[in-house]
Amino acid sequence: MITDSALRTMAGICTAILVAAALSLAQSVLAPIAFALFVIALAWPLQRGLEARLGGSVAMIVTLLVTLTVVGVMVFLASWGFGRVGAWVIANGATLQELYLRKLEWAAAQGIEIDPIIAEHFNMRSLVRLAQEVLSQLQGLLTFVAVTLVFMILGLLETGGVARSLNTMGSTAAAMLDALSETSSKLRTYMAVRTVMSALTGLAVFGFAYAMGLELAAEWGVIAFVLNYIPFIGSFLATLFPTVFAILQFGSWQVAIAVFACLQVIQFMSGSYIEPRLAGARLAISPFMVLVAVFLGALLWGVPGAFIGVPALIAALTVCDRFEGSRWVAVLLSGR
Repeated sequence: MITDSALRTMAGICTAILVAAALSLAQSVLAPIAFALFVIALAWPLQRGLEARLGGSVAMIVTLLVTLTVVGVMVFLASWGFGRVGAWVIANGATLQELYLRKLEWAAAQGIEIDPIIAEHFNMRSLVRLAQEVLSQLQGLLTFVAVTLVFMILGLLETGGVARSLNTMGSTAAAMLDALSETSSKLRTYMAVRTVMSALTGLAVFGFAYAMGLELAAEWGVIAFVLNYIPFIGSFLATLFPTVFAILQFGSWQVAIAVFACLQVIQFMSGSYIEPRLAGARLAISPFMVLVAVFLGALLWGVPGAFIGVPALIAALTVCDRFEGSRWVAVLLSGR
């Protein structure tokens, strides 16, 4: 006979699956809203501080200009870095195809047979098509950013009113407002730490690529800077892309392995040694849960979900920690 506890567990699992399916299906609407809330949490303290000095309207305009500048710089860097690499691959497609054919001939001479299906799908033409698809995805990124900014503008206009309303709705609402304020503070700390570490990692990757004679060294540094905002997945891709490029440029697996190993050392030093010391106990989260948040976000919303997964986890744990009934969740998953 099924007990009440088993029924509640089954109901909870079914509810989680349905919620995840709904989040995935509503990605085109919910993803921009989630990013807008994230940006509002970062920008609202600036607007609130400027209101006392400049007035509400001027503070709103200044906050929007600062936010647009930061977002515009990030989008420009991502578009410039990936666009330059994609354009290089397309422009050198014939040379890369010739290099690929020589490698196939060398493998055949060594008695290494490559499956025809693999040879058909993993060739330079496929790589050029992939580069073209990446360039087209950058256009979709611009649309996503535009929709997010619209939600952000409307949200900033109403944030003050929502805060005043929560203050008048009793102790539970006041506790929620305190949790939201603390979440905003933690998210600013999180982004500050990731920005510093991304900048240091980007400079280290640029210096290493330049010393190795790898073409597009500045572009690889910019790509590493942008991708390091995504834990685990971003840092791995930031080492994988230059490694594949090293194979194309130098035609040597030994050089590619050396590039991959050195970039992994850079990522390990920044992600596993320096960053935890900068973040401290304030952002203590179980590394396992960070990995779950990144991969679950990527499963639901792709690259935007991988980026927003950890901030969403920080927000959820902060809110849980504010209420007695859910505090055990924050303690269990905090990693403290």
